[in-house]
Amino acid sequence: MAKRQFKAESKRLLDLMVGSIYTHKEIFLREIISNASDACDKLCYLALTDDAVGMSRKDFKIEIQADKEHRTLTVSDNGIGMDKEDLENNLGVIASSGSYKFKQEVGDDAKDTDVIGQFGVGFYSAFMVSDQITVVTKKYGAETAYRWQSSGADGYTITECDRPGVGTDIIMHIKPDTDDEKYGEFLESWRLQELVRKYSDYIRFPIRMEVSKTRRKEGSSDDQPEYETYTVEETLNSMVPLWQRRKSSVKPEEYNKFYRDKFHDYADPQRVIAVSAEGAVTYKALLFIPGATPYDYYTKEYEKGLQLYSSGVLIMDKCSDLLPEHFRFVRGVVDSPDLSLNISRELLQHDRQLKVIAANLEKKIKSELSKMLKDDREGYEKFWKNFGRQLKYGVVSEYGAHKDLLSDLLLFYSSTEKKPVTLAEYVSRMKEDQKYIYYAAGESLDKVDKLPQTEGLRDDGVEILYLTDEVDEFCAQTLRTYQDKEFRSVLDQEITEGDQQKAQEAADAHKATFDFVKESLGDAVKEVKASTRLKSHPVCLTAGEGLSFEMEKYFQAVQPDMSLRADRILELNVDHPIFQALETAVTADPERAKKYATLLYDQALLIAGLPLDDPSGYTDLVCDLLTFSQEKK
Repeated sequence: MAKRQFKAESKRLLDLMVGSIYTHKEIFLREIISNASDACDKLCYLALTDDAVGMSRKDFKIEIQADKEHRTLTVSDNGIGMDKEDLENNLGVIASSGSYKFKQEVGDDAKDTDVIGQFGVGFYSAFMVSDQITVVTKKYGAETAYRWQSSGADGYTITECDRPGVGTDIIMHIKPDTDDEKYGEFLESWRLQELVRKYSDYIRFPIRMEVSKTRRKEGSSDDQPEYETYTVEETLNSMVPLWQRRKSSVKPEEYNKFYRDKFHDYADPQRVIAVSAEGAVTYKALLFIPGATPYDYYTKEYEKGLQLYSSGVLIMDKCSDLLPEHFRFVRGVVDSPDLSLNISRELLQHDRQLKVIAANLEKKIKSELSKMLKDDREGYEKFWKNFGRQLKYGVVSEYGAHKDLLSDLLLFYSSTEKKPVTLAEYVSRMKEDQKYIYYAAGESLDKVDKLPQTEGLRDDGVEILYLTDEVDEFCAQTLRTYQDKEFRSVLDQEITEGDQQKAQEAADAHKATFDFVKESLGDAVKEVKASTRLKSHPVCLTAGEGLSFEMEKYFQAVQPDMSLRADRILELNVDHPIFQALETAVTADPERAKKYATLLYDQALLIAGLPLDDPSGYTDLVCDLLTFSQEKK
C-alpha cells in the first residue's frame, strides 16, 4: 500500500495552519462537527429530489465517542459520505473544499441549505490535537467504502474497507500529554459536552454521545445508600436557536433563561430586542439590555461584543465591531449566512456586510431605548441608573460624532422637578424669554443645590440641570446646543448682559475695595469683581471661560501631575454685611482687611469643593478673627 504525498504547497500550508491559523486548539471539534453537519445537509438536500435516499431530516445525526484506553476520539455522521475521488480531491489537497463545490453546483436552489465549510482546511485542524487521523467513509450510491489515513505532512494512504452504511467516521488518535499541553482533556466527557454547547449548540442535527451518570441503587437503605454509575446516550445540542423562532412564539421566561445561561448573569434582562433582516445582508439577532450593571463594566477588563454565528456555528465569542462604544452594554447574538469568513473561521474579514449589520443594530438599539423612554419611564430611569453614564461617554467620544444620535436619550436631574428629565422636557418648560439651558456642576445633588450661584435663578423659578457625574460637564460642552438653545453654566459666567452691566456698576462704585482685595490675594486669583447672582451668601468663586472647577478636579484625579488649573475669579456680594465690614476695614485697618480678604477667598474655595492652599493657616485665621470680635465686645 503506497503512501501518497501531499502536494508541496499543501505540506507548507498544513504546517502553517496547525501552528498559526487557529488560536485555540479546542476549535478542532467545532470544525469536525461542522463538516459532519455539511455532509448531512448534502444528503438531506438530495433526499428532497431522490426518493431512493429514503431518509428525512429527522433521520440524520452526528455521534461522538471517546475511548480513553486507546486515546481515540471518533465523530461519526450518516451524511453523504465520500468515495475515493472525493478523498483525493478534498483530503489530499488542502484548501480544496467539497462543500464549496457543492454550493456552486446547486446554486440558488441551495439557498435553504446551510453549508458551512467552504475553505477545505477545517478538517486538518484536528492535527493540532491528533498524531494520526483515520477517515472511514462510504458515499451514498457507492458500493465500496474507503479508509483514508494520515499522520500529518508525511502523506496519506487510501484503502478499501467495510462500513455498514453511508456516512463518515473521523477517528482521531489524541496526542500524548506533555508538561505544557494536556491533550487528554479532549477525551473527557465533560469537556466534550462543554465544547459542543459552546461552539455547535445550534447545529441543526442532533449531536449524540454516551454520558455517565450516577443513581441510587434500588433497594439500598436510607441509612447507608449505595450508588451506581450507568451510561445513557444524550443529545448534547439544542439544535434550534432561540433567535430563529418568532418572538410571538417565545415566552418571556424562555428569553430570560437563555440570557442568564448564555451570559452568566444572575438578573433577568431588562429588554429583549429580536431582529430579523433580509435584503442586502440576511441575518437574525437577539439582543439584550441587562437588568443590572456587570460588576466589571466600568473597568478595562470588560470586553464588549456580540456572539457571532454563521449558520448556527459560533464564529466569534465577542465581536466588538458589531457594537458602537456607546451601546457596549448590550449583549446578544447575531447569526448570518452571508458573512465573509477568513480561512480559520475564527476571525471575520472587515467587509461591507459587517458594517451594514452594525449600522442596522445601532439604529435598532436607539429605537428600542427611545420607545422605552416614551412608554416605560420608570423602566428607562432604571436603565439610566445602570448605563446612563455610558451614553454620556458616547456623546463626548470621537469629538462628539454621536451627539445627535444620543442627545434625546440623555437624562439630567432638574432643580424644579426634583428628578431626572430629558433635554426636550427641559426646553418645553423654558420661560418665554429664556435663551439658555442652565446647568450647575458639582460632586453631589445636595452640594450643587447649596451653591451660592444657583440661589438667584432658583428663587426666580428658573430650572437648572444639576450635573454630578465627572463626564457631565464635558457632555454639556460637547453638545453646545440643543434645539437651538445654548448650554450655559451658572457657575462660570454672568447670566445675562443686564447682570453684567449691574456687576460693572457695582465694581465701579467700590473700585478701591476690589483693587485692595486683588492686591492682597495676588496671583491666587485672576480677578476680583462684584456679583449680581449672590443673594444670602457673601462670596463665590467662578472659573470664567474654558476649564471649569469640576474639570480641574477630574484631571487632577486621573493625572495628579497634570498642571491644568482653572482660573479663580472671586465674586463678592456688595450688599452683604461682610462686604461692608471689609470695605470699612480697608480704610480703618488694612491688615485686618487683608485677613478678611484671605478668609473670603478660602471660604469660596471650600464652597467650590477645591482644596485650601493652607488649611492650617485658615484655621489660625478663623481663630484670630473670632478673638478680635470678642475683644471688640
